[in-house]
Amino acid sequence: MKRLSIFVSGNGTNLQRIAEYFSNNKDVEIVNVVCNNPKAYSIERAKKLGIPLRMITKQDFNSEAFVKEMQSLGIDLIVLAGFLWKLPENLVKAFPKKIVNIHPALLPKYGGKGFYGEHVHEAVVAAKEAQSGITVHYVNELYDSGEIILQARVSLDENETPDSLAAKIHQLEQAYFPVAIEQVLFSNALSGRNP
Repeated sequence: MKRLSIFVSGNGTNLQRIAEYFSNNKDVEIVNVVCNNPKAYSIERAKKLGIPLRMITKQDFNSEAFVKEMQSLGIDLIVLAGFLWKLPENLVKAFPKKIVNIHPALLPKYGGKGFYGEHVHEAVVAAKEAQSGITVHYVNELYDSGEIILQARVSLDENETPDSLAAKIHQLEQAYFPVAIEQVLFSNALSGRNP
């Protein structure tokens, strides 16, 4: 049995999709949802999905007690699904190659501090890029710089807007993120693949 913890800050559409994807897989259990935003709709999603919810403050997120709590749950993979805090070094070190993130651009472009959500799409459109996409990657101590697991691409139209690009990126996330998680859990053989 592979045990997942999903970290969220926002609406939780990726949380929903991941939970649905694994709902009939007896080899995967979502042990908890960790949320840092008391106003996030993810909280409602977790409740409706029947997944235990762990609300965190900055103080307990950065504590050694939180790391021990996560270790005690026997977590095989931490999944960052729209989680906006930088992970503390002690958590990253406690779960080497066991934390994955999804980024709404083709890293290394448009990554790093401040590049999340609409900020990424605005920058990509402003730069008149021909393509954008998603990157699923391992998490290390730096923003958006861990080893790439998977990238999926989409073309930008001549009249692309940040909103229309966001919709395209969302479709890629829904299609590829659960698949990448599954392959990391069961094979670790996806490294560098570009569908």
